[in-house]
Amino acid sequence: MSHTESDALDVERIRSDFPILEREFDGTPLVYLDNAATSQTPDQVIDAISHYYRHYNANVHRGLHQLSQEASIAYEEAHDRVAEFIGASGGRKEVVFTKNTTESMNTVAYAWGLAELGPGDEIVLTEMEHHAALVTWQQIAKKTGATVKFVEVDDDGYLDMDHARDLITDDTAMVSVVHVSNTLGTINPVAELADIAHDHDSLIFVDGAQSVPHMPVDVEAIDADFFAFSGHKMCGPTGVGVLYGKEHLLESMQPYLYGGMMIEKVTFEDSTWHELPWKFEAGTPPISEGIALAEACDYLDSIGMERVERHGEALAEYAYDRLQEFDDIEILGPAGDDRAALVSFNLETVHAHDVSEILNANGVAVRAGDHCTQPLHDKLGVPASARASFYIYNTRDEVDALVEALDDARELFA
Repeated sequence: MSHTESDALDVERIRSDFPILEREFDGTPLVYLDNAATSQTPDQVIDAISHYYRHYNANVHRGLHQLSQEASIAYEEAHDRVAEFIGASGGRKEVVFTKNTTESMNTVAYAWGLAELGPGDEIVLTEMEHHAALVTWQQIAKKTGATVKFVEVDDDGYLDMDHARDLITDDTAMVSVVHVSNTLGTINPVAELADIAHDHDSLIFVDGAQSVPHMPVDVEAIDADFFAFSGHKMCGPTGVGVLYGKEHLLESMQPYLYGGMMIEKVTFEDSTWHELPWKFEAGTPPISEGIALAEACDYLDSIGMERVERHGEALAEYAYDRLQEFDDIEILGPAGDDRAALVSFNLETVHAHDVSEILNANGVAVRAGDHCTQPLHDKLGVPASARASFYIYNTRDEVDALVEALDDARELFA
């Protein structure tokens, strides 16, 4: 994968926006390679949160006073900014702020699924789904009598698209698919899956938790009916997620949570609901977090999402190639030149948790476990894996530090 010099990120300048990367542990510099779990947060986003609390902290949509007016405008405009970032032309009416991708998934599963699904209906997932999707639709199916089916993953870590075409039928009511696998690094053909789903009058929900932070995403080009992602994986704060939904679908759905702000009129006998998106944002919403998420969108756009994508994929390919140098390392998922910005692997005879502990002793932070994809690990025949995941501030030198630190694990378990 070769790129011109102009494509390269100024990583040193970017790193200066992230003071946490200057941390050391007993003199060992931090090498943060757990970005698929949570990215770090730049000063610009932290400053946006601080500015909110220092200058116009107030509850939104409740007060006529100046602070509430300013907070409400900023919070509403944050929805528009996020909509712009993902190509949602409907603006705020198609963007609901939740607390994370999981809550976005549950919002649709409960607000749409409980009302629309029943015996004879089928929900099609994939074998590489995150528990946020798999468990949610599994449990909704139990409540409604619907059936869950799974598109198989082949030996190279790709979806079996022939199986997908066979599995998605006129009985399919919902297809729920992860855009980028958080374990395999596979980038799934979600637009093609959307076409297949729509040919059978099914809806499609795309889990974009690992795609929106790393690549340009256009929900309308994908033709996703629903799309979800989290702020904390894309330089934003924790506590805010996004549910995109086509306006007519969100309009037709009943709320998932009830309470203040989401109502239009309440009597002792009944209630009516606020307009979109507020009918899905019951209670005090994630105000500062939503405003900060808009700032994160600005930050990433200032770098350029195409460049973000190239940088992450180049690091993943480099890490894949370095790890491939060793016969005692097994890498999960597609080849290095066809994956997103992460590499999951196992070191022969050493459990992933032990690998992670030893890497941590060398200042290298990775994820170890099943990455909320237990059934996928079962299918692959491994109890767990170690995962190195990359972002805009990571370097080849940090990949080399990861590879070198694995020698300590080999020596300890020799």
